[in-house]
Amino acid sequence: MSEPHPTIRPQPGILDIAPYKGGESTLAGHASVLKLSSNENPFGPSPRALEAFRNAAQSLHIYPNSDHAELRAAIAEVHGIDAERIVCGAGSDEIIGLLCQAYAGPGGEVLQTEHGFGLYRISALAAGAVPVVVPERERRTDIDALLAACNARTRLVFIANPNNPTGTMIPAGEVARLAAGLPPQALLVLDGAYAEFARDFNGHVDLVDARDNVVVTRTFSKIHGLGGLRIGWGYGPAHVVDALSRVRGPFNLSTAALVTATAAIRDTGWTEHCRSENTRNRARLAEGLAGLGIPSDPSEANFVLARFRDGAEAEACDRHLREQGIIVRRVAGYNLPAALRITVGDAAACERVISVVADFVRVRA
Repeated sequence: MSEPHPTIRPQPGILDIAPYKGGESTLAGHASVLKLSSNENPFGPSPRALEAFRNAAQSLHIYPNSDHAELRAAIAEVHGIDAERIVCGAGSDEIIGLLCQAYAGPGGEVLQTEHGFGLYRISALAAGAVPVVVPERERRTDIDALLAACNARTRLVFIANPNNPTGTMIPAGEVARLAAGLPPQALLVLDGAYAEFARDFNGHVDLVDARDNVVVTRTFSKIHGLGGLRIGWGYGPAHVVDALSRVRGPFNLSTAALVTATAAIRDTGWTEHCRSENTRNRARLAEGLAGLGIPSDPSEANFVLARFRDGAEAEACDRHLREQGIIVRRVAGYNLPAALRITVGDAAACERVISVVADFVRVRA
């Protein structure tokens, strides 16, 4: 980090940001690694999405459609929602940043839970707002604690359901109770990056339709396997979507991203295949680790949060995995020093993780 310039300074809050670090993808001494640190889909994008991406190469000299009409129509069709109240961005990250830009600002407070996604804090600080961390209850969102933390300065409340990095979910009734109890100037933002991995779950879009203070965000990076293209979307009240559309860049999504995402979301068979495989492999990974004395909370996402006796044991297991060419995610920065977040890979990847962790447990016994 360079020293601050004596007179040229960024806006307040910017220098308080610790840049977000994504999951590692390489290990010294290993030509190939098993990367289970970024919650990527081991099966990749839909074949239809790949075909659409290849075809997009013929029109790269033409500016993309700035209203994202085709993609919004496809999202609306698949999820049964109003296309006019959808806004698209470069990943759900951009939607989160736009919400903070439009609604937070200096003097405002942005609430998040104790083990919430790190980008909420970054986006709040970038907008000049004050991030407020609210305790969870046994790694689950605590609605009463969030409501108690609200005040006249509260502008946004972020929760992820399912949550990252814990994988836990709270019931729809609790989420509705939170929305109903917020102060009148506050928006509830429901981050649904992992919503598609939970069965029979609509990602709270019904709550958006029922209220004027709820927004949901979604991404194509997880179940749709398009993390490399950076595509996301939000669904909210018309007044919120209007505000976000005024501050987003007119060409924030490329032609390749738009057509690929449109094909991906329409391929519901591929989505169901990925969900089913994840459900089966997630159960196997969690059960295998539990059998080794390493518990995890029931996860509704595409990862499990493996819990160890203490931080030293978690670090030691992480080192052992890395020695065997496996990268998982340390989550001490999420106030979980005694845990490792492990992405659910394919069946072979899950068996490999269980086997390597079993070796670690035997050595430590």
